[in-house]
Amino acid sequence: MHKAPAAKIRVPMMDPNASIKAPRDPNTLANYHNFVTRHTVAEFEIDFEKKVLRGGVELTFESLTEGETRDIVLDTSFLDITDVKVDGKAAKWNVGQRLEPYGAPLTVTLEQGLPKGKTVTIAVKLSTTDKCTALQWMSPAQTSNKKHPYMFSQCQAIHARSVFPCQDTPDVKSTFEFKLRSPLPVLASGLPTGSHQYEAGTDGKSGTLLYTFEQNVPIPSYLFAVASGDIASASIGPRSIVNTGPEELLECQRELEGEIEPFMKAIDSVVKLPYQWTQYNALILPPSFPYGGMENPVWTYATPSIISGDKQNVDVIAHELSHSWSGNLVSAGSWEHFWLNEGWTTYLERRIAAYVHGEEHRHLSAIIGWKALEESIKLYGEDHEYTKLVVDLKGKDPDDAFSSVPYEKGFHALYAFELLLGKEKWDTFIPHYFETFKFKSLDSYDFKACLLDFFAADAEAAKKLNEFDWDKLFYEPGFPTKPAFDDTLVKTCYTLADKWRTRVESNDTSFTPKKEDIDGWTANQSNVFLERLQSFSESFSPADVHALGEAYGYTTTQNIEVTSRFYTIGLRAKAEETYAPTAELLGKIGRMKFVRPLYRLLEKCDRDLAVKTFEANREFYHPICRQMVEKELFGEEKK
Repeated sequence: MHKAPAAKIRVPMMDPNASIKAPRDPNTLANYHNFVTRHTVAEFEIDFEKKVLRGGVELTFESLTEGETRDIVLDTSFLDITDVKVDGKAAKWNVGQRLEPYGAPLTVTLEQGLPKGKTVTIAVKLSTTDKCTALQWMSPAQTSNKKHPYMFSQCQAIHARSVFPCQDTPDVKSTFEFKLRSPLPVLASGLPTGSHQYEAGTDGKSGTLLYTFEQNVPIPSYLFAVASGDIASASIGPRSIVNTGPEELLECQRELEGEIEPFMKAIDSVVKLPYQWTQYNALILPPSFPYGGMENPVWTYATPSIISGDKQNVDVIAHELSHSWSGNLVSAGSWEHFWLNEGWTTYLERRIAAYVHGEEHRHLSAIIGWKALEESIKLYGEDHEYTKLVVDLKGKDPDDAFSSVPYEKGFHALYAFELLLGKEKWDTFIPHYFETFKFKSLDSYDFKACLLDFFAADAEAAKKLNEFDWDKLFYEPGFPTKPAFDDTLVKTCYTLADKWRTRVESNDTSFTPKKEDIDGWTANQSNVFLERLQSFSESFSPADVHALGEAYGYTTTQNIEVTSRFYTIGLRAKAEETYAPTAELLGKIGRMKFVRPLYRLLEKCDRDLAVKTFEANREFYHPICRQMVEKELFGEEKK
């Protein structure tokens, strides 16, 4: 059983006046209450043949106490560490016993305690290993043009420690320099400062360049990002480019061109804090990327599933762009308060939708989000710890708590304050919040204190906030109060769904589906319609499933949001014609939003096919996705 980090760190308590602030993040082994990282230099060679990063990091720490400990404790996981120096001199260091799921602490002992405010630099030589959970290495055969290898990182939540020793907590922010040598183009989560120092290859190997980047806005370790491969670029706006494979470049450019600046203008109307990161670019990754998007600064990583040819899924970019304020600039201090990242981001994403498309589109998105919340809570159970807004992750892996809950329950927490205070009054708080906490990390209690303080002089608002049930908001599992949504855009979806209900539950064949039923619909309206059908999908016959897909083009659409919802109905209805296409889709996409629920459903229909599909694509999936699916297919209860 994992103990709280404060219980493991050796802190001399000789001085009764010593003030020790215990870490508020239970998912790190680092003693960041004694020393805090201020600057990180990451210098690595990307070795595609051996599938490792080889090099080291230089970490500059500031002492937060008056020399109360000589030990600096860092997070590591499956690293091959060969040397440690303190201010250029050999140092005493050791890697402790591994403690799942947090890795092994690296303890570096200074010659003497450091006065408060003084800094020290630790240089660590290392290599990643084949057990690294943050990096995915792809052979040429796994890429679209099959010409070159590819690698990318995904460090959220606690995987940066498998790339380099660090204080792997969102409660610590550091500026970064990247020096990355590779035979292929490199991107990292900083502004590019050039490519330098070509070195010729030996023994028939390709030569390499040193690619450098700098990030002068402090970021937490989970936003460390690197990618390298056959990457091409094209402009999609005055401060934005899209990067992806050469064959996909024009398609991605068409999908995203002109989309970023309207989103920027929309956010500015709400947050009123200028964009801090200079450029906003998108890297469209290979299909094995496990998330819809990852908000790495300067370069958002995005799944190719957003490139659907109809611009219907670019809301993923609106979400990741919103992270430039909520999550990246203002960060949750621990994964227990993850809703402060994702709830705020989902809220801002929907404010973008209202600004760009109209208020009814914000509500359409919220209706779809509510369905996702229902699915997550149904999966966990309404009393489960992970359905709370503030969760207890002591001794837990934050990845296990990843679901729609922090996104949607977080959104509804903020939307509840909008309804409680009135939109006009609530909107005056939003810029204050981001200005107050920019470049910082906070928890739910800081948010509460900030909100109460801001409205303290407003008697009416203060009364409402003081009477508000904060404990219920933070700690009650299950559903939040469901607000009344504007259903303007979903009425036709519900009406058509009702016709299908009558058809499948009463065997009423008077209704014949035809393409014209959904003329003029957006993909999101199809999503709402399909989700409505999911509530009675077990009543569908295989013939009904076939008619549904055939009439509305759901078997041929390139929009995976629509396709996955259609397959969900087919699998729940045990329509065998959807089994093989589902398995085929699972071999083409690694986004966990689709992969995990489709595997759960496919296993119930045909476990042999589900296992066969997973084994065939095991190496295709990112390590995070692979681990999560393994737990669900081969957990103890299924052995």
